Amino acid sequence: MADVVERGAGCEAPIVKSLLENDLYKFSMWQALMHSHPGSRAEYSFLCRNKPEYPLAELAEDVDREIACLCSLFFSQDELDLHRSLSYTKDDFIDYLTVFRFQRRFVEIGASGGDLVIRAAGPLAHVMGFEIYVLYIISELYYRRLRKEGILEEARARLAGKVDFLRRELKGSDPATPFILFDFGLRRRYSGAWQREVVSTLTNELPDHFKGTSNVLLAKDLGITPVGTMAHEYMQAFQAFGIRLRDFQKASLEAWVQEFRGDLGTALTDVIGIDAFLADFDLYFAKLFDGLRHDSGDPYAWGEKVIAHYQKLRIDPRTKRLVFSDSLDLSRAMAIYRHFKGRIQTSFGIGTNLTNDTPIPALNIVMKMTSCNGQPVAKISDSPGKTTGVDPTFMAYLRQVFSMPE
Repeated sequence: MADVVERGAGCEAPIVKSLLENDLYKFSMWQALMHSHPGSRAEYSFLCRNKPEYPLAELAEDVDREIACLCSLFFSQDELDLHRSLSYTKDDFIDYLTVFRFQRRFVEIGASGGDLVIRAAGPLAHVMGFEIYVLYIISELYYRRLRKEGILEEARARLAGKVDFLRRELKGSDPATPFILFDFGLRRRYSGAWQREVVSTLTNELPDHFKGTSNVLLAKDLGITPVGTMAHEYMQAFQAFGIRLRDFQKASLEAWVQEFRGDLGTALTDVIGIDAFLADFDLYFAKLFDGLRHDSGDPYAWGEKVIAHYQKLRIDPRTKRLVFSDSLDLSRAMAIYRHFKGRIQTSFGIGTNLTNDTPIPALNIVMKMTSCNGQPVAKISDSPGKTTGVDPTFMAYLRQVFSMPE
C-alpha cells in the first residue's frame, strides 16, 4: 500500500488506498505525454450516460472528501519498484512519480440540478491521472447507498456461472488458438473488495485463459500481469499539439513507437473511426504494432476490415492480435473468438460485466478530455453514443478533414 500523510477527517478508510490502483494505460500514456509534450494543459469533464437510481449530485460532498484523501497519497518504494520492473518504464518517469502528489486545486466538484459536476483542469501530466480514481470513487459511493441484501450472493452465483460457461465452452479447445481473457473493470466496479474477489477467482479457476488485469495494484498483489497500452485521450491530445489536424493520428502513433520502442504494441482505432484510422495505418505502422484494440462499432465488421487491411499490406493476419473491449460479456466474446479463430489472434478485455454484474444496473460513467492547450478535442466513435466533444464547430471540421459522414 502507498504511504499516507496528512490524513484528515474522513480519511480513515478511503476508497483509494494506493496510487498504484489505476489502469496500466494511464501510466503508459502519462509517461509518453510527459516526455513528448510536458508543458501541455488539458481539461477533463465527468459524465453519466445513463439514469442512476438517485441523483448523483447527492454524492458531491462524499466525492469531495475522497478526492481530498486521494491528494494525500504518494507512491511507496515497493510501488515504484513495480514500475521499475516494467521494461518500458523510464527512469526519469519513476523519478517523477517519486515526488508526485495530486493537487486538490486542479479539481472542481459541484452539482447542477441532480447532476454531479466534476471538472479537472491544469497541466496535462497532472490532471490526466485523476480520471480512473474519480470514476471508481463515484461508483463505489453510489452502490454503498443502495440495497445490499443478497447482492454479493447473486454476484457470486453469476461469477460461478461465468466460470462454468468458459469451462464448458472451452473444453478440449486447441491450445494453439487460445481464448484469452483480461479484466478491464476497475473504473465501474461494484467495490474494490468485489473486484479483488473476481480477479482472484478467475486467476485461480481459469489459469489457462485468464491472463491479467488492467488494475496495476491487483496485478502486483496477485502476481499476475498488468495489461493495457493507450486510451482515446492519448490520440485526442495530438489534435491540439500544433500538428496539421489531418496528421494527428500518424503523429500520435509515431510518438508512441519512439517512446516504447516495440513494447505496448496495441493501438486504439476508434478516435475518429476505423476507416479513417486504417487510412493512416500504413505498412510502416502495421509492421511496428502488434495489433489493434476494438472499442466501438460492430466487432465483426471491424475485425474483417482489419484482416483485409493486413492482407492488402501483405502481412499475415495470423501474426497480429485483435483486442476486443467494447461492452462485452462472455457469450459475446466467445462468439467473436469463434468467428475469427485461426484467422487472427484475439483476446478480450471485459469490464463491467465482470466487476459489476449484480441485480443493480451499473452506472455508465466516463470522464473525458474535452480540451487541450486551449483547443477543443473530440472523439468521433463508430458507435454514435460514444462520440464525445463539446464544440460542434470543431467536430464538424474534424469530420470534414477526414471525409467522415455526419
